[in-house]
Amino acid sequence: MAHFYLSDDLVEARTGDRVTIDGPEARHAVTVSRVSVGESLVVGNGSGLVVTGLVAVAEHTQLVVEVVTVVEHPAASPALWLAQALAKGDRDEAAVQAATELGVDGVVPWAAQRSIVKWEGAKVRKGHDRWTAIVREATKQSVRPWLPEVSPVVSTKQLARLADSARLLVLDPTASTPLSAIESDGRDVVVVVGPEGGVAQGELDSLVAAGAEVVRLGDTVLRTSTAGPAAIAVLCVALGRW
Repeated sequence: MAHFYLSDDLVEARTGDRVTIDGPEARHAVTVSRVSVGESLVVGNGSGLVVTGLVAVAEHTQLVVEVVTVVEHPAASPALWLAQALAKGDRDEAAVQAATELGVDGVVPWAAQRSIVKWEGAKVRKGHDRWTAIVREATKQSVRPWLPEVSPVVSTKQLARLADSARLLVLDPTASTPLSAIESDGRDVVVVVGPEGGVAQGELDSLVAAGAEVVRLGDTVLRTSTAGPAAIAVLCVALGRW
């Protein structure tokens, strides 16, 4: 399989054009992946545009690809998001990485009541940047034409407001409705996953009052790092993506 890279400067392309990749992407390609002139590369812009071409220049500071094919991938509809509670031990990051590889369209960092990890002060920017980097690398690894969005961290009150425009599905092992029974109603879907201690009852009540639905994955209790990706996989089938 050809290597896949993201270029923020790629807006449009035609066969025969030259696409330039510079900065860290170019350095990684040449020094780590050992990309050389004549190799086939795939370059995307994270917004659906993907080109395949042959490397014409391979330097530490610049990689130039001559375009052979151009494909425009439409955005998935309805969109599928993961609202992941902040969790200790990098478990939230593991969930974000796997969900990205599985096809999630965006992730929402959620400062849940039982979240041990706190994004406060300088940690807000640091945490958001970290999740953004994880999403970008997972997008390249899985060769995805669309780069998932990372929203600002939200409180439970802010999370509940998403029910005004999207379908909120809160994972709870005690729920009676299985996630596998959910059918698309055309709205964007947001899967809500709590922290290690689960979603607090008061938070669950607030989300349900706002219009959220409580669902379960199965008969077992999954870690916060596993539940979200598992739910994304189930919904990819339900939404006809797989």
